[in-house]
Amino acid sequence: MSAAPPLTITNGKLVLPDGEVRDGALRCADGHIAALGDEEPQPGDIVHDAQGKLVTPGLVDLGVFTIDKPAFHFGGITRAALMPDQSPPLDIPARVRFAASSGKPDFWVHPLAAATRGLEGTELAEIALMRDAGARAIATGRAWIADSGTMLRVLQYAAMLDMVVCTHAEDSGMTGSAVATSGEIATRLGLPSAPAEAEPLAIARDIALAEFAGARLHLRQVTTARGLDLVRAAKDRGVAVTAGTTPAYFMLSDLALAHFRTFAHLSPPLRCEADRKAVLDAVRDATIDVIASSHDPRGPEDKRLPFADSAPGMAGAETLLPLTFNLVRDGVITTSRAIELLATNPARILGVNAGHLALGAEADIAVIDPDKPWIVDSSEMAARAGNTPFDKQPVQGRVLALFKGGMRVGAKQAPS
Repeated sequence: MSAAPPLTITNGKLVLPDGEVRDGALRCADGHIAALGDEEPQPGDIVHDAQGKLVTPGLVDLGVFTIDKPAFHFGGITRAALMPDQSPPLDIPARVRFAASSGKPDFWVHPLAAATRGLEGTELAEIALMRDAGARAIATGRAWIADSGTMLRVLQYAAMLDMVVCTHAEDSGMTGSAVATSGEIATRLGLPSAPAEAEPLAIARDIALAEFAGARLHLRQVTTARGLDLVRAAKDRGVAVTAGTTPAYFMLSDLALAHFRTFAHLSPPLRCEADRKAVLDAVRDATIDVIASSHDPRGPEDKRLPFADSAPGMAGAETLLPLTFNLVRDGVITTSRAIELLATNPARILGVNAGHLALGAEADIAVIDPDKPWIVDSSEMAARAGNTPFDKQPVQGRVLALFKGGMRVGAKQAPS
């Protein structure tokens, strides 16, 4: 991205890494944050008046399936880690290199290298070469690596390269072709289902192997109480494990599957109400490190099908911010904790100099009105497809201005 003129954002509430939300200004120069606090614009600066709204780092979305810049810009996202489940998969350096440049100049894509060739779970891919081509982490994709020997080799190689392994933790031997979690709802609807225990079983194995290998492990979506208990226990004994979730798992239970709504067909499937509450508790007590969108826009050819035949996934980039800020309004977390979950922690896991407002950090900045009301409308979303289970839901929180490297990107202002 060409160098932007110096930028000063005045009259904002700066959400700082130490947890403080402080009135002040922020100045950017040469693509980085140059000053914070009681700053005055200098001659030649572009000046943006935040009008008392929040000034935060741009969001870092850890684990998306499509690069969808209009949706990301709408949602305040300036960087996204792209899952290797592409066509063809990101399992060779050339594809990783192309993906890493695909969002520029106004969006940064951080590819996740496929752990195995073709994501087939058997033969290790060229991980070191993909790291050199721009991969920021390693991922197993939508599936779990069932062979423990293969997974151990992935983790050992990742430890040697100092790369994080992002895993989809569901025991595939138990899930099979299931599209729902076993229980009353799946039984009533007659849907193929698998027990929720498929997740903690996979988590237990992956944590044990990561601990043995001395590797860093990121569990991309943890959705069950038992799985979260395993993460807590591993963290307590010093294992380098982090955990993520998406708003669907703390906002919805499997009751959302009623009437066979395919927009609620997700992977992992929605869980029972007790598990939903457990995810909320895990966000509150910092067992969960990351809230991501898992952005996966799906058109009618994938969603207007019988539930069991539909594709899992939802368009999540535009609703990531307001649904997370619901937790702030409900007193579950603070504003600074929300930004930590949405920006600081994912940037740290990926090893990028972003996700926090600090001197020398890259000038990816969002100006946010946390109270601005709007209604989610699947027919008017900026995403390639509007497959959201939150259609017609009133929410609060909108991005008013977004800057990448100190240069304004996306829409000039949030529509009313």
